[in-house]
Amino acid sequence: MAMFGSLSERLNHIFSKMKERGKLTELEINNAMREIRVALLEADVSFSVAKQFVADVSEQAKGEKILESLTPGQQVVKLVNEELIKVMGNTQSKLDLTGTHPAVIMMCGLQGAGKTTFCGKLANYLKSQGKKPLLVACDIYRNAAIDQLKIVGKQANVEVFAKGNQDPVKTATESVDYAKKQNFDVVIIDTAGRLHIDTEMMKELQRIKEKVKPQEILFTIDAMTGQDSVNVAKEFNDQLDVTGIIVTKLDGDTRGGVALSVKAVTGKPIKFCGVGEKLGDIEPFYPERMASRILGMGDVLTLIEKAQSAVDEKEMERLQKSMRENSFTLQDFLAQYDNLDKMGDINQLLEMIPGAKKKLGNVSINPKEMARNKAIIQSMTKTERQNPDVIKASQKKRIASGSGTNIQDVNTLLKQFAQSKEMMKQFSGKGKKKGKFPFF
Repeated sequence: MAMFGSLSERLNHIFSKMKERGKLTELEINNAMREIRVALLEADVSFSVAKQFVADVSEQAKGEKILESLTPGQQVVKLVNEELIKVMGNTQSKLDLTGTHPAVIMMCGLQGAGKTTFCGKLANYLKSQGKKPLLVACDIYRNAAIDQLKIVGKQANVEVFAKGNQDPVKTATESVDYAKKQNFDVVIIDTAGRLHIDTEMMKELQRIKEKVKPQEILFTIDAMTGQDSVNVAKEFNDQLDVTGIIVTKLDGDTRGGVALSVKAVTGKPIKFCGVGEKLGDIEPFYPERMASRILGMGDVLTLIEKAQSAVDEKEMERLQKSMRENSFTLQDFLAQYDNLDKMGDINQLLEMIPGAKKKLGNVSINPKEMARNKAIIQSMTKTERQNPDVIKASQKKRIASGSGTNIQDVNTLLKQFAQSKEMMKQFSGKGKKKGKFPFF
């Protein structure tokens, strides 16, 4: 199910009933607010946050402008959207990498929250921003923690500073000195986690903080662990005065209560979220964009940013030209699959398109089908990719065999390609319908 899926469905069901009415009475608003409160609690939003959220929206919804409005349902949606943005932090909170050089980021959190993996994602993200990051292995207690950081460091092509089982405080201190000499911009310290908070762990983290004086102390929270993790975040903040929150595994949780609760409970902003298992599945956290996703309104800005990061300008211009001139080939089709793969989970991308859910329903695109189609195209010759009309029965048999599929799969792909070309022809103005093809 999609990110925030359960909450989005519940809220939209409530709003649809409100929009059916020409005017709303206070009783109807009270009933709707009660339903919203239940929806928030079922989404694992903190009780105190849900209570305050509903109280704030309810107070504004009962104002004269809403009760007398010709579109009261839409007005309530607007209020809920504004309150969602407010509870998640109003504006984006960026990393503070100013001050000393190199900038130091100290990552902390419990075991299993995805902290070490996120260190690699963050390093990869900072690299894309023109930074030179250094990963530092300071978790000497969890089996294979250092090896795991080395693996993600290799994936991100980022150096890992490790000193085996040496005192983590000493390793952290030495890493900063090393980074200065080697001209690294950012030091990302992967500290030790525990299954639960304990005094020794906190003392070690406090000693690291005292020695390296990090610009950022980021607490990693697992979206799938619910309110328990929010309480842990509060405890870490009380002990370390964290500067921000990282929410991981947000793609795997249909409730989203953590994202809606942690800012209100800790007072600290969410800075990034993890939305998948791949190295590039990291997103800066924008409260207004996240609120839009929760309400099923899409997130076009993030979609555009993903497209721009996945496809360079020359490649995008070339693909657009081939679409306009109706010279789109199976090789271009393969490139589109690759671009979508770089952008992340295809079903998450669909969520970002306004109105897609309403038009397509609960349609889900199977990534395995995309992988199968790529294998089919890769099993074709250059001539076949450029001109699929030359593909006859004998070629289809060879292509199916080479891609580990069957002739029916090959026929299905060729049919999809033909339909896509026809749609592009219509959008380019060469068919019956005229318009602009909306490439992303």
